[in-house]
Amino acid sequence: MRILIVTDHYPPFIGGAHCQARLLAAGMAERGHDVAVATTWHGGLPPLDWEEHVTVHRLRQLRTVARRLIRNEDQRHQPPFPDPVTIAGLRRLISGFEPDVIHAYGWLAFSVAAAMGRKRIPLLISARDYGYFCANRTLLRKGEPCSGPAPVKCATCASDYYGGVPKGLAATFGVYACRPLLARKMTGLHSVSSFVDDVTIRYLFGPGGPPEDLLRVVIPSFQDVAPDEPVDSSGEVGAYMERLPSEPFILYVGAFRKVKGLETLFEAYKRLQSPPPLVLMGTYERDSPGGFPEDAVVLTDVPHRAVMAAWDRAMFGVMPSLWPEPFGATVAEAMNRGKPVIGTTLGGHVDMIGEDEAGMLVPQGDVGALEAAMRDLIGDPERRGRYGKAASEKARTFAATSVIPRFEQAYRDVLEAG
Repeated sequence: MRILIVTDHYPPFIGGAHCQARLLAAGMAERGHDVAVATTWHGGLPPLDWEEHVTVHRLRQLRTVARRLIRNEDQRHQPPFPDPVTIAGLRRLISGFEPDVIHAYGWLAFSVAAAMGRKRIPLLISARDYGYFCANRTLLRKGEPCSGPAPVKCATCASDYYGGVPKGLAATFGVYACRPLLARKMTGLHSVSSFVDDVTIRYLFGPGGPPEDLLRVVIPSFQDVAPDEPVDSSGEVGAYMERLPSEPFILYVGAFRKVKGLETLFEAYKRLQSPPPLVLMGTYERDSPGGFPEDAVVLTDVPHRAVMAAWDRAMFGVMPSLWPEPFGATVAEAMNRGKPVIGTTLGGHVDMIGEDEAGMLVPQGDVGALEAAMRDLIGDPERRGRYGKAASEKARTFAATSVIPRFEQAYRDVLEAG
């Protein structure tokens, strides 16, 4: 098959979606398919690149056509509506590459739907968050799970989130205007968890629901390190390991954002009596909390292999997201290394951790419940061992050897359906 993977995010920038796109593209190329990737162009990166038998096309946006509009070389985000310059680039790529299947993720999917025109190419859309119907992509309103999109409510919420009415209105209008186009063009929907599948079907297609012939698959995100596979701690990884506590520690991995529940974690940790060290690995964001615990070990922009090596030395993981975490790649990483995880009750953590299986689930934002869960795991090594063993077993379903064949079959199914 000739497979075109279109994604908002791609390395060299760090992030779960970035790694997933690269792993999937490389995995499909290894299985003998002709794979191309289209993603957003960033300053300082070539427009065309080759890696692991995959061609990477970085497409310009309207705001990056003129050099004077390029203010820096930071990661750029795709607007929540079709970009005319990106559409033109996609049309050239589609005409030249002639894909059998297009697999799109993120707001670039809106430009893909517009670029396809009348071409009848099977289109598989990946739902890894809530961006196809939520302008904030979080399904949160005022820090609480949202009851569903509505124009005025979304515009107000997005204006608060993006720091201004013009941006909020643009994001809301773009998402609302593009939903019908995307729903009409897509042949299949891939979701990373059953929760994401349920809300995407409910809010993307509206009261009428999806067409009967829409292909729906739930396939989790996956890891490039197999469970029980040793992690090389030499070189760059070793430098990070030297900065970790010598004793087992509680580990959080992810963006340093309020929606990740960091303030809940900090308050719950402060209430513990003589707790193990707290280690935080991630990236600072515009909404990062103002103060971190003074004795916490904070590491930024950590390479993925160093993160996996850190899990080997951790006592357990804590991922107290306030938003309905669609899947939780960092939860999968912890489970991959046989570590129990404390997650939250709304979203993809339920699929992954289960009820009293590979860890514990607490309500979003509940400081007392999180404190109690951490205290229980700290004081009960036998329980940690039982959870860790179950986590390692469940993690095998997140391994690339398990997940990539499922995507390959999804491509065949969407090709047949299309």
